[in-house]
Amino acid sequence: MISPTTSNSEVRICSPAYTVQMVLASNKEAPTLSEHFVDTAVAGSVVVIDAPPEAKSAVWGGLMTAGAQVRGATGVIISGRCRDVGEHRALGFPVFSRGHSTLGQSPFTRPSAINVPLTIRPQGPEVDTFPPVTVQPGDWVVADEDGVVCVPRDLESKVIDLATKGREIDARCMEDIKAGKGVKNSFKLHRGK
Repeated sequence: MISPTTSNSEVRICSPAYTVQMVLASNKEAPTLSEHFVDTAVAGSVVVIDAPPEAKSAVWGGLMTAGAQVRGATGVIISGRCRDVGEHRALGFPVFSRGHSTLGQSPFTRPSAINVPLTIRPQGPEVDTFPPVTVQPGDWVVADEDGVVCVPRDLESKVIDLATKGREIDARCMEDIKAGKGVKNSFKLHRGK
C-alpha cells in the first residue's frame, strides 16, 4: 500500500506521470543521469519513482520537495521510501510512499532513467494478489488517502465515463440508504446486484 505522508484527507493528486527509475548504487551497469531528476521535472506533472524493493533508504526528502515545488510538480508517488515527512507537510506537498526511512538516498540508491516506463510490482502480503502495474510517462496518476491508481492515456475517456456513471449510481444508493431503504435493496435497485 502506498499511503500519503500526511493525515489530511484533502491531499489528492491527479496529474500526468513524470517517471524516475532508481537502482541500487552498487549497480554499475545502469546509466547515470547528467542532471538531478528533480531539476528536469515537468510543471504540472507528478513525479513517480520506482525504487528497488530491497532498498531500505529513502529516495525522496525535503530538499527534493522544495525543488519539485519550484519546478511546478504536483506531488510525488514513491514505490519505495521517503524521509523528512514534517517538511513535506509544512510545504503542503503531497508525498505518497510505501514507507519512511531516516537514511538518505546516497550511498544506497541512485536515479538511472527518467521518462521511461516503470513496472511497479506489489510488495509484502499483496505480492500474489495484485499484478504489476506499468506506468508510462504521461499516464494519469490519481492518488488520495485510499491509494494510488494509474490511468493509461488511451483509456482516459473510458475511465472518466465509467467513474462519472459510478459516482451517480453511488449517489443514488447513498440517498436511498440514508432514507432507510437498506443497502441490499439500494444496491439491487441501482447497481443491479
